Amino acid sequence: MAYQVVNDGITHWFSADGDAVVGYVRTHRRCIVAGAPICAGDRLPAVVEEWETFVKSLGCRACYFGAAGRVFELLHGAPGYTTVVLGAQPVWNPACWSEIPARTPSLRAQMARAAKKGVSVSEWDPARASGDERLRDCLRRWLRTRRMPTLHFLVEPHTLHDLEGRRLFVAERAGQVVGFINASPVSARRGWLVEQFVRTDGAPNGTIEALLDCLMRAVAADGAGYVTMGLVPLRQHVDDDAVATNPAWLGALLTFVRLHGRRFYNFDGLERFKSKFRPHAWEPIYAISAEATFSIRTLYAIAAAFTVQSPVSAVAGGLMRALVTEGRRLRAAIVRRRGQTRRLA
Repeated sequence: MAYQVVNDGITHWFSADGDAVVGYVRTHRRCIVAGAPICAGDRLPAVVEEWETFVKSLGCRACYFGAAGRVFELLHGAPGYTTVVLGAQPVWNPACWSEIPARTPSLRAQMARAAKKGVSVSEWDPARASGDERLRDCLRRWLRTRRMPTLHFLVEPHTLHDLEGRRLFVAERAGQVVGFINASPVSARRGWLVEQFVRTDGAPNGTIEALLDCLMRAVAADGAGYVTMGLVPLRQHVDDDAVATNPAWLGALLTFVRLHGRRFYNFDGLERFKSKFRPHAWEPIYAISAEATFSIRTLYAIAAAFTVQSPVSAVAGGLMRALVTEGRRLRAAIVRRRGQTRRLA
């Protein structure tokens, strides 16, 4: 997650020696870290100590969201820290990607459908993409279809203003942009994080499949060994030992949200979407908090880091959008029913 610290809204802390940086969001007396401190491996223990001294001076606690690798090895199970699982992310070895469409008829059919409808996919360099208004229009149209208020932190949707280091693959049809995906580097793993899957309402079926196929083959040709589509919040089918670390109250709450929060965020739909590309594995997404027992305040602060506003306000906004959507559907159904009644009369 190192590349995500350049996202809008993330604050940066630098070590006294200037050789380490932490990207974080401060909210509700918590400093939610984007992954881990970025520094040389042998400096990590000292940097964590210096960083957490700074956090305590603010009257806050540190929480490392998306903790993995070195910081997980350092803090997981250490006195004064607690680890929980808040979801999972699908991962692929792009060198083996071609085998997946080859044995998945549904993926091949979708890509063939897009090609038959005249969709062409190509990689755009950042200079070209930054100056093309069609991409921004495509993103605006896609965001208007989202029920949930826009999320930020590690899932920042407004990335087109700063494409340096990213790779962008664009789908066009009859000269119009109908979709795109972009990816940011995961340098330590020689890989890429696919940040966005954007398509217009009029994009033919198979557009996203064609875009991902192009990306996978392109990064594989460049020697990449890792691709992830990022977090699926609350995904339950992760390693049983990992899930067992969660306190009972958290497990019950996450299950309730997953079952009843579909009005605000389609967790099952997101998981089905990413699963259809047959990931080679799922990696748990951990949060490590500097407290003996994971608290509901920390969970609330993590939610606030993503929603920017109060999570309660975000849910209220999602409910309002859902009500408006349902109202429109109801009106359309009434109009159709009246039309049928008149024809019968």
